[in-house]
Amino acid sequence: SKYLPFDDLTAVNYDCQILGDNPYNPNQMDVLIVVAKKEIIEGYTEAIEESGLIPLIMDVDSFALETMYEENYAFDENDVAVLINIGASITNINVVKGGTSIFTRDFTIGGNFVTEMIAKKLNIPFEDAEEAKISGFGNDEATREIFRDSLIDYTDVICSEIERSIDYFRSTFSGESIGQVLLSGGGALIPGIAADLSRRLGLEVEMINPFKKITCNKSILDKETAERLGPIAAVGVGLALRNIGDKA
Repeated sequence: SKYLPFDDLTAVNYDCQILGDNPYNPNQMDVLIVVAKKEIIEGYTEAIEESGLIPLIMDVDSFALETMYEENYAFDENDVAVLINIGASITNINVVKGGTSIFTRDFTIGGNFVTEMIAKKLNIPFEDAEEAKISGFGNDEATREIFRDSLIDYTDVICSEIERSIDYFRSTFSGESIGQVLLSGGGALIPGIAADLSRRLGLEVEMINPFKKITCNKSILDKETAERLGPIAAVGVGLALRNIGDKA
């Protein structure tokens, strides 16, 4: 209860995994703790059961990304990578070293925030704003290009929070050097957001490819479609790679 932000521990499910000795303090051990409210878990499991399936494993976005990363990307034990997932309503940041998480942060701002801002600014329905967010807005390509360039104003809040999180990581883990930044989620498809993050972080930001080392039936999923859907599919691929008993 000392480390969990809940007064009633009977209302939550939690699990932990020992990561090993703390490299900066040999007298301490790093332990990963994951907590979720039971009512949220039940909401997901009930929906799955109603569809005729039986839920056996539950994971969180950040660690599903980690599983996907382990499967698709080559790394050494000292390589540090930042996995960023900009979802509809939440953004996940997971910093991994040698494939193991050493820093995570979630904040409740995502792609829907940008869509709502566009809808309000242009006075259009949410669905139209969602399409404009990716494809542009206007009757001609020049107008759409100007609109896409202006999206950076709407994504500033998300990029600023990510930048703040990475700055905190750098100050806390001063001995670690980030070598790779991988971007995923529907929000990753917003024009200009990857370039803005690259400028802010001083690092190249790549679109994640969850099918990098996964063979797909080309009649179902061709290379072009896989690359286009890759950022959106990253968490789902990570979840699909889980096996019963593979990790705590």
